[in-house]
Amino acid sequence: MTRGAEAALHAFVEGRRSALFRSAYLLCGNRDEAEDLVQTTLVKVVLGARRHGRLDNLDAYARKTLVNTFIAGRRRFWRREHAYGELPDVPDHPTDSDTGLMVRAALAGLAPRQRAVLVLRYWEDLSVAATAELLGMRESTVKSHTARGLAALKAVVREELV
Repeated sequence: MTRGAEAALHAFVEGRRSALFRSAYLLCGNRDEAEDLVQTTLVKVVLGARRHGRLDNLDAYARKTLVNTFIAGRRRFWRREHAYGELPDVPDHPTDSDTGLMVRAALAGLAPRQRAVLVLRYWEDLSVAATAELLGMRESTVKSHTARGLAALKAVVREELV
């Protein structure tokens, strides 16, 4: 790989790290896990770019790698269990500042593919076709995951507000 290509790859990594982190945080719901996900993604992107010599669209490759790494990590058994010493106190009526926390908690309760579809569609602002291509699924599957995911989010938010 030439010096110019290495410099471009370095600039890409530095420029996209925070945007990838925001998406990773929405997917994971945990800052530390999101940082690990971004780090793993960027390592894969750099290795892929060096292996192939160049990638035409590094941004799309990085986004796809991020989502695929997240989904693959959720398939592992040890990720499914979470131990809590004490349950957190929940206020009776959430305030406006709690809305973001409520939405992130509701996102965390979704299946990984539904969560990935919602983050890509509404956070990354991708079209149905682009999301389908990125995740390797049909557009109708993206639409059904979107509908079911939004319905689940609405149900959780309604339940919290009651």
